[in-house]
Amino acid sequence: MTSTLEQAMATLDTAGAQARPPAPLRVLILEDSRFDAELLVEALASARPGTHTTIASDEAGYVRALTQQRFDVILSDFELPAFSGGAALDAARQHAPEVPFIFVSGVIGEDNAVELLKRGATDYVSKNRLARLPFVLDRALQEAASRRTLGAAEHRLREIDAALNRAEARRLALVELSDRIRDMDDVVEIGYTAAETLASQFNVDRAGYGLVDKAAETITIERDWNAPGVHSLAGVLQFRDYGSYIDDLARGVTVAFSDAREDPRTRETAHALEAISARAVLNMPLSEQGNLVGLLYLNHSQPRAWAEDEVEFVREVGYRLRSVLARREAQKALQDFAASLERQVEERAAELEAAKEQLRQSQKLEAVGQLTGGLAHDFNNLLASITGSLELLRRRGSARLTPDMERYIGVAQGAAKRAASLTHRLLAFSRRQTLEPKTLALNELVHGMEELLRRTVGPEIAIEIIAAPDLWNVHVDASQIESALLNLCINARDALPQGGRIVIETANRLLDARTAGAADLPPGAYVCMCVRDNGVGMAPEVAAMAFDPFFTTKPLGMGTGLGLSMVYGFAKQSGGRVSLQSQPGVGTSVCIELPRSEHAPEQGTAEQGPAAAPRAHQGETVLVVDDEAALRMLIVELMQDLGYATLEAGNGAEAMRWLRTDRPIDLLITDVGLPGGMNGRQVADAARSERPALKVLFVTGYAQTAFDEGRLEAGMHVMTKPFEMDALARRVQEVIKDT
Repeated sequence: MTSTLEQAMATLDTAGAQARPPAPLRVLILEDSRFDAELLVEALASARPGTHTTIASDEAGYVRALTQQRFDVILSDFELPAFSGGAALDAARQHAPEVPFIFVSGVIGEDNAVELLKRGATDYVSKNRLARLPFVLDRALQEAASRRTLGAAEHRLREIDAALNRAEARRLALVELSDRIRDMDDVVEIGYTAAETLASQFNVDRAGYGLVDKAAETITIERDWNAPGVHSLAGVLQFRDYGSYIDDLARGVTVAFSDAREDPRTRETAHALEAISARAVLNMPLSEQGNLVGLLYLNHSQPRAWAEDEVEFVREVGYRLRSVLARREAQKALQDFAASLERQVEERAAELEAAKEQLRQSQKLEAVGQLTGGLAHDFNNLLASITGSLELLRRRGSARLTPDMERYIGVAQGAAKRAASLTHRLLAFSRRQTLEPKTLALNELVHGMEELLRRTVGPEIAIEIIAAPDLWNVHVDASQIESALLNLCINARDALPQGGRIVIETANRLLDARTAGAADLPPGAYVCMCVRDNGVGMAPEVAAMAFDPFFTTKPLGMGTGLGLSMVYGFAKQSGGRVSLQSQPGVGTSVCIELPRSEHAPEQGTAEQGPAAAPRAHQGETVLVVDDEAALRMLIVELMQDLGYATLEAGNGAEAMRWLRTDRPIDLLITDVGLPGGMNGRQVADAARSERPALKVLFVTGYAQTAFDEGRLEAGMHVMTKPFEMDALARRVQEVIKDT
């Protein structure tokens, strides 16, 4: 929907260049005196060499020239036999209103001249002062060029305004469509609502949605939208009755033709299309797993061109329609699956009941995870502002801070760090934390933690490690898997108040389709790590809530209830799962299953200690984009303190205005979640199209869908909120220097 805007803006930029009159100059002379006409021709030749002149001596010749040729300027006598200069002016205003009209007369008089200027004449020159003609001519041509430029600019501005209005109307229409169909269950009602949305935006005779049988080459239409007097296409139609474009649709190609009589796919069947008011057609194929399953179509009884932004809007409607239908189909499939489970309960009651409970638990945790993830993201923004303000307060007021003030700042910073730790756990549970996965050998990681785990659980508890030989590698965040193992061992320790035994076991595991389906995983190869204890165990009702966030059996103040929740979220975000089995008085077993990696383990890099915040090199400029005004202010002020030139924006549109200027920008620092329909990843991608070498640092409260499409490109980096300002300063310099 942006193509019309882009074209209009490009045309507006070149309006001045297009408005210049071409050479040579084309002049129409209305003069009954041959002698005077020759004088004018000579004067024009002297003033403008190469001028092309057309001479008319009467009304008929004058009007004929006006209607058959184009001129840059008209020179007219005032008194003519059987014709007048005023009438000549009126004719020029009618046939060539943009062409400058100059009277050249010896008898026009000041009063007449003023009146004729009011009626539209450009200027006048006395015949006995033809030396003024070049000056008057240049001024008239410049004024005409200015008027054309202004007119072109005004026209393009009107086009831009209209395009903006259309774009906004269509955006709102898409929002309304999504709201209307979100909770609909009936396919026919969903399809008709989409068609109604299309009809509200385009002047067409019909809009509709139908189900396609690709093998039979038919479309089944239950209900479509039709303009008054246009009949419905409800029923089953054969594509081949209307042309050969089914071949394109079957390949997923959008079919749009403005006139069935002219398109090679429909010339022979144009009469059939015209009979159903479909001389102009736009067909948008809807596919599922590469297979044509539906069609969103627009028909018009008269020839009609389809603009690129119109096709894009139909594509957007189709996307939303297919998304809702796919969700409905998935829901139906889930319902069918649940029904199937219930039918099989009588045959396999432990196994199916467990699967059903796991599905219910997964759905419950998913809903809670979405809520907690959003809350954690908002809190991370607030915490980033708080910790940043405290750092800058300490940095700028260090000479004036009393010991008490230093202590208060330290207390606040400590509380903020504990809050940040809490939000990180929430993000881990909700699967929105920013991960840094790498391929690693799980056995080596477990053995590397053995000493730490033994010190953590204490001497009263024995730890045994059963490491499978030839264990496959996994691709996960090393710090998160270490944290998960530590959490599981701490939970096991707490379940052994009188001492006992903890077993950490690793194994390779192949999941077939049935087993993987019950575990809500794709079938394939997995690496399993289990932590088992012979402790007090859990009752079934307690075990059912073990992964719920904030649920804990520990005394008040002894735990947050986020340990197992974090393990659950990490496993799911890494493409695996976590399962729990427990029996009172026997013990508990928690197993994490992670997808196998075919790659070799990656070598870790030694961490460097904190260093002083580096200052900017002369002339380095940073653009800061964040909708959280307080945090944006802090980052901007930090950058300025370190010597950077700064630019700032609160949303993607504002950022792009900076990026499209000639200002040098060394680094784009942008939040990922931005308002206004353009997230930080989209801003970065658009910025790279304008400035291919631009470095980018994303700052985010959680890993959003902007990073789901794959790894970051070279020169793009991520930093998780909240962060220390010194750490941000160091990261900024590292990213800028990164080559």
